[in-house]
Amino acid sequence: MSEHDGLTDGEIVRRILDGETRLFEVLVRRYRVEFARYATALVGDTDQAADAMQEAFIRAYRSLASCRDPQRVKAWFFRILTNQCHDQRAKLRRETSLDGQDAPARDRADAGVERAELRSAIARALTQLTPEQREAFVLRHVDGKTYEEMAALLDTGVDALKMRVYRARDALRQHLEHLHD
Repeated sequence: MSEHDGLTDGEIVRRILDGETRLFEVLVRRYRVEFARYATALVGDTDQAADAMQEAFIRAYRSLASCRDPQRVKAWFFRILTNQCHDQRAKLRRETSLDGQDAPARDRADAGVERAELRSAIARALTQLTPEQREAFVLRHVDGKTYEEMAALLDTGVDALKMRVYRARDALRQHLEHLHD
C-alpha cells in the first residue's frame, strides 16, 4: 500500500496535472484488475485484452487534461478502455478473416474439456451480441456491477441498461440452445 492510496481520484488527477506524473501509477493499480477482467470478457482473448488495456492507459495518460470531471476519472478511463476493446476486437476479426482461422481461444489449461467447451461457446455467443449488449452483460454478470454503477460508467439510463442486459441474455440463451440442436 502506498502513501497515495488514500487520495481521491480527483486529487490524484489534479496532482498529476500539476507535474506529479508518477501518481498515474496509483490510478493504474486501482483499476487494472477490474479493467483486465472487463477487457478480457469484451475482447475474448487475454493477450488482446492486455494490449487494449495498455493502449487505453497510454491514451488516458496523454489526454488526462481533457478529463472534465477528475472525480469521475474511472468512468472516463472506462470509456477509453471500452473504445479500445472495440478497436482491438475489430483488429482481431480482420486478422482472423485474413488468416482464415478462428479467433484465439481462451486459455483452457486448468479446466476440463467440457468446461472449456462451454466457456468457448459462451465466448463465441458473446461475439454475436451488439457492442452495447456485450458491455452491459459483462458489467452486470462478469463484473457484478449494479445497474446504478453501470449507468454511471456508461452515462446511460438504468432502464436502457436493463433492456440491454435482458436482450443480451435472451440472445445468448438462443445461441447456446442452437448448439444443442
